[in-house]
Amino acid sequence: MRASRLVNLLLLLQSRGGLTAAELARELEVSVRTIHRDVEELSAAGVPIFAERGPLGGIRLVDGYRTRLTGMTADEAEALFLSGLPGPAAQLGLGTVVAAAQLKVMAALPPELRSRASRLVQRFHLDPAGWFQASEPIPHLATLATAVWDGRAVAIEYRRGDETVERTIGPIGIVLKGGIWYVVALAEDQIRTYRASRVAAATPLDDPVERPDDFDLAAYWAESSAAYERDAPTVTVDVRIAEDRVWRISNVFGRGPVDRAERSVDPDFPGQVRLRLTLGYPDDVPGLLLAVGPNLEVIGPPDIRERVIKLADLVSARYREKAAVEAGR
Repeated sequence: MRASRLVNLLLLLQSRGGLTAAELARELEVSVRTIHRDVEELSAAGVPIFAERGPLGGIRLVDGYRTRLTGMTADEAEALFLSGLPGPAAQLGLGTVVAAAQLKVMAALPPELRSRASRLVQRFHLDPAGWFQASEPIPHLATLATAVWDGRAVAIEYRRGDETVERTIGPIGIVLKGGIWYVVALAEDQIRTYRASRVAAATPLDDPVERPDDFDLAAYWAESSAAYERDAPTVTVDVRIAEDRVWRISNVFGRGPVDRAERSVDPDFPGQVRLRLTLGYPDDVPGLLLAVGPNLEVIGPPDIRERVIKLADLVSARYREKAAVEAGR
């Protein structure tokens, strides 16, 4: 409703010239304080709006200011507003810019398209992050994004495993994948991908970045993602779990491994299913399997099963030891 009110305020000033805050408040059925707050927001969004004091004063737009937009269809207007992701835009430092652009486009649309776009914003919201995933701290994302836009190099400190290394990179692209930001950059005459949350420090440099003329960010990402999924180490694990608890595997590993799993019914275990899962990051798999809970049994391979048992014993021993200490106090 706030966006619609701002648009209506802008349209009133365009059609009727200067109006006092009290007159605008009556027209829009809000308080005078709300009008002053909306005027400040429009001004921050780049709309040339100002207030004049005195008996002939009022709130008005700079003479000649108009928002115009022609040739846009209803579907195009809806798609434009559906494409706005306020969370990612804010992380890139563009939240205010995106909001201002949408406001101006909304005001320029004819009434019938404005109504459809407004309804879409009220009824659809896009949230690219997964469930139970806290947002990663990415304090240097805006710096990296600016470097991409300006074509300048950046000196970074990058956390790689247990060490932090220094690198000078030439950022040429930013990608948001599954709620995680990545920086595509030139480094040592190669195109490499860095996880933005692992950038511990970023210092802009004056050195220009020569972006390859034939570089296509979308094509590069599709190719590198496919190569990563193809070449990354995996482990195949056979598990048994109650049919109504399969969702717990998805909560821990995501839907992909469960959707791709070979599934069979074991007649000796009614109500349970066997799944053959292909999982990435083999070193982390035993702990993640344990996190699924007691409804899951690891059948094989033997080394994964033994590691799960060992982890379970360690967890159990830790709690028994702590309970014994507390009981002895």
